[in-house]
Amino acid sequence: MADPSSYRPRPGQIPDSPGVYKFRDEHRRVIYVGKAKNLRQRVANYFQDLANLHPRTRTMVTTAASVEWTVVSTEVEALQLEYSWIKEFDPRFNVKYRDDKSYPYLAVTLNEEFPRVQVMRGAKKKGVRYFGPYGHAWAIRETVDLMLRVFPVRTCSAGVFKNAARTGRPCLLGYIGKCSAPCVGRVTPEEHQELAEDFCDFMAGRTGTYIRRLEKDMTQAAEEMEYERAARLRDDAEALKRAMEKSAVVLADATDADLIAVAEDELEAALQIFHVRGGRVRGQRGWVTDKVEAVDTSGLVEHALQQLYGEERGDAVPKEVLVPALPEDAEAVSQWLAERRGSQVSLRIPQRGDKKDLMVTVQRNAQQALGLHKTKRASDLTTRSRALEEIAEALGLDTAPLRIECYDISHLQGDDVVASMVVFEDGLARKSEYRRFQIKGFEGQDDVRSMHEVIGRRFKRYLQDKERTGEWEETPEAAPGATGPAPGAPVPGAGPAPVPAATGPVPAPDLTAASPDDEPGPREDDGRPKRFAYPPQLVVVDGGQPQVAAAKRALDELGIDDIAVCGLAKRLEEVWLPDDDDPIVLPRSSEGLYLLQRIRDEAHRFAITYQRAKRAKRIRSSPLDDVAGLGETRKQALIKHFGSVKKLRQATIDDICEVPGIGRRTAESVAAALASTTPAAPAVNTATGEIIEEDDGGSS
Repeated sequence: MADPSSYRPRPGQIPDSPGVYKFRDEHRRVIYVGKAKNLRQRVANYFQDLANLHPRTRTMVTTAASVEWTVVSTEVEALQLEYSWIKEFDPRFNVKYRDDKSYPYLAVTLNEEFPRVQVMRGAKKKGVRYFGPYGHAWAIRETVDLMLRVFPVRTCSAGVFKNAARTGRPCLLGYIGKCSAPCVGRVTPEEHQELAEDFCDFMAGRTGTYIRRLEKDMTQAAEEMEYERAARLRDDAEALKRAMEKSAVVLADATDADLIAVAEDELEAALQIFHVRGGRVRGQRGWVTDKVEAVDTSGLVEHALQQLYGEERGDAVPKEVLVPALPEDAEAVSQWLAERRGSQVSLRIPQRGDKKDLMVTVQRNAQQALGLHKTKRASDLTTRSRALEEIAEALGLDTAPLRIECYDISHLQGDDVVASMVVFEDGLARKSEYRRFQIKGFEGQDDVRSMHEVIGRRFKRYLQDKERTGEWEETPEAAPGATGPAPGAPVPGAGPAPVPAATGPVPAPDLTAASPDDEPGPREDDGRPKRFAYPPQLVVVDGGQPQVAAAKRALDELGIDDIAVCGLAKRLEEVWLPDDDDPIVLPRSSEGLYLLQRIRDEAHRFAITYQRAKRAKRIRSSPLDDVAGLGETRKQALIKHFGSVKKLRQATIDDICEVPGIGRRTAESVAAALASTTPAAPAVNTATGEIIEEDDGGSS
């Protein structure tokens, strides 16, 4: 690991002009390329205290051994040079998008004497007009088959074309009218070239002209009583309309635009692009990338624009590019796009209307693509095995943790505090064994104390199960000559180990074994939770050093010392161990970090879902819920009769008895229940200052 101060440029050596800089490692390989409006300010940021740098940036500067730069005249030149260097050097710490699949294009080889229409994949070639990309090759072929009735362009390979020219007989498409048969001289090269250009114009969105022309010719042929020709023109027009219907109108103003959406998490990002031409979606593609550098959404968008349009010219760059966030140098990027197109390009965030609605659809596709990518990555057996091995190596475990449990605390400003436990076995989620908890040992917000309570309650159940099944094991002697078990260890037949009082500011919770508020989950025949007490090899907590220390203390109090504990801090994705002052920073490409992150995120999702459901239930509660024997029908009858809980609270017992179905004993119970509850403070409309009267059976 290099010390950045060893290659730090001298003060004043770096110019304050726009430019591009390169970091190289000890072998002179370029590992990172960046651009800046002011090179001096940007490069100096890399040489501050390492503790203040983002972990990925810190890894880059400690891997590098030198830095160099090139001064340019404008920010646009810097953008172009940055793209060129990234393409040339392929630096390991730069974001590089990769297609999540190989997308097919519809290509027209205008660089040939007789242009050919075909489906192509891979790198683009000079002189070839491309349309798409498309999700499926069969969709392109169906569209082309419809359009060949009107634009009979050559689709055969070079070998078939030469063979037909040699024999003087066209292929089948030539006989059925779906090829103009230039191979046998039915059309001249100029006429065939014109057909190919008309085909391209139609695919580019200029559709109305051709359909109107066909309909006009059809009408004229019918007036001249050339009914066969009119019928053929009618079928041609219908074929073009069916081809157009395959791409629905999404923007009514015949817009030419590309819409870009990004879905991301801490480690990866997925990008989706919709190509809209003439108001219709003409192509779609997606990319995924590892976030190898400290980059936000605007940075991801800028990298995407460079990769998407870096090799494009002319109409391939649309008039409008819609993005979820503007790049840092939005003006320079817009100018760069305009130079590539040859005219003005609008780069903006859609705010309203059809374009914003379509951006929501693109964003949804990006989220689905990211989820699918993660699912594919998680389902690979080799990858899961490598992830578990990396976790074991990083944490110093003897074996790979085949069963991992992760815990998370969730609350809303200290109310409705709950916790979740999720289980992963062999790197896969076991949702049937998830559990959730209510925090009961105290009131208020204290994540550390909550974590201590939850871990204690879960593993108290584990010890009780071992006692019930007679699985206690003799504990090794604490010291030579000792005759009893180690201090704090469970004794066979004597129940679980006593729980000592917690030391420090966190008191020991009430470790009740089976709280009715814990999620029961699947149970055995005798009512015990199925495999709830099955011990994990690793306990992961969502949080940093304090949460890890609380979890370890709970295990120590129960005499459990064979279960590893670690924490994953969300802000910097650091792994904390109980007795270490410094965290473990796993490599960006680590499958182990990816698995820990997935487990942590699943625990967070499970906890917050339970917390929201619990809060919603509390909000919907009513003091009438506590009246014994009062069902939902009679509660609704009371509310309907009096209008609100507030008015019901003011009613006498005789007034309540007047409600059909309510006897005097029930009326007395209702009055007592309402009298024992304190009415809630009146709700206020913050816009008007109006007090909102209570009008339903909600909280009061």
